[in-house]
Parts: sequence; C-alpha cells; structure tokens
Amino acid sequence: MLPLRATDRFPILGLEFDWVPIHWIAGVVLTVVVVWHVARSILRKNLLSIWVGPVELLKTLAAVRNGLFPKTGKYSIAQRLMHSSVTVFCLTALVTGLLMLVRIDTPFWERDPYILSQSTWGWIYVLHGLAALVFVSLISLHIYFAVRPEKLFYLRSMVFGWITREELEKNHDPAIWTEKGDRPS
Repeated sequence: MLPLRATDRFPILGLEFDWVPIHWIAGVVLTVVVVWHVARSILRKNLLSIWVGPVELLKTLAAVRNGLFPKTGKYSIAQRLMHSSVTVFCLTALVTGLLMLVRIDTPFWERDPYILSQSTWGWIYVLHGLAALVFVSLISLHIYFAVRPEKLFYLRSMVFGWITREELEKNHDPAIWTEKGDRPS
C-alpha cells in the first residue's frame, strides 16, 4: 500500500520520477497478496463468519435503535461491515488497475491504448481513483480502531492469535463463535 500511495501522490506534489513502473509492480504484488488471501480464506476459513446478510443487518439496526447492543460470534457487525467494504473497494481498485495495465508497456506486452473507448477509459480511471481513495481511507480507519485503548485486545489477537475468556464473554457470544479451534482457552 505504501508504494502505491507514494507513487500516486508524489507526482501530484511535483516530485518528478519514473513512478509508473513502481506503481504497477506494487499493484501486481498487492493483487497476488489479495488472491492468496482470498484462496486461503475460501479453503481454510469459515467465510460465513465474516459476511453480513441484509436480515442480520436489519435485526442489528433494530436492536441498536432499542438501546441494545447484541453480542456476536467471532466478528462484530462493525468488523464485518468494514471487511465487506474493504473487499468491494479493494477489488474495484485491483480490477480497474489491472485493466489500466494494457495502456502501458511492460516486460510482458506492448501497450494498447485503443482496446476500449475513451469514455470507458474515463470511467475506469474514475472508479480506480475513487476505489483507491475509499480503500485507503478504510485502512486508515481500521488502524485507528485497532489502536483505541478499549479495543487493544483485538490488536493483540491479530498479532498473537488469542483473547482471554473474560474478553470473549464481555464482547462476544461464545455459543455462536463459529470457527473450530478458534475458541479462547
């Protein structure tokens, strides 16, 4: 993410350098990491524990309106909404970025700027920029929430892979914690 952010901002700030190769290589690396993560998640994790359905979202909103904050399984509704948002905007940025690769010379092919119409390219650039902006904003928001004092146990669980029984019972419902082997001791 850092090379992508640097190579899309520095030229706007007036720093002149050959940023395109760095940007597309970092984008390809990010694409490989995301594909690996998706494949690993599909093969080894319970994907239903991270997705939010419309019925569940409506139930949670109704409960919150009534002053209740229902406990969830492994991931809270906020965590799952964040994951869904990051997924949508990351995949949008990656797909549009990969499409834009046909407009530059790489070691694998020569550029072909005429493969799509100019108006289509305009939409691809707009979607890429918007998705990248929202994606980076969501990552910043994710980092902010990870370092809040009352949520530091989540940061510890991401780094070390565990939470205490007390943290589990205070923030989650152990009966619906969905993945086998992920229950705290």
